[in-house]
Amino acid sequence: MKKGDTFTIPCFVSEKIYRGFTDLFEDRNPLHIDDAYAAGKGFREKVMYGNILNGFISYFIGERLPDKNVVLISQDITYVKPVYLNDRLELRAEIEDVHDSVGIVEFRYQFVNASGVKVARGKIQIRII
Repeated sequence: MKKGDTFTIPCFVSEKIYRGFTDLFEDRNPLHIDDAYAAGKGFREKVMYGNILNGFISYFIGERLPDKNVVLISQDITYVKPVYLNDRLELRAEIEDVHDSVGIVEFRYQFVNASGVKVARGKIQIRII
């Protein structure tokens, strides 16, 4: 992995992922489970949990990087626009810096929906172990 390397990962916010998150964490905030409530707050329908995007980041780090000997050191995410059920997203990540002396790789990333709208952005640090 070197500075400037880019990765593009398709992500689909399926019913299975949504239900799995809801069932596992028992988060019943009405913004996430009630279309009418979410519409009353100005959203098109219920808004997906932001941490579903973190799951896609975990998949990217654990399964899509060429080196499997990595551990996540830090990540941050800024939610820019809502994500809805059945949204097709693309995770676009670029290596921003590589610190060979300590085995640290830094990424900048964004999630973009099918309309080309950025819905989230952030940074990730991993350590090669």
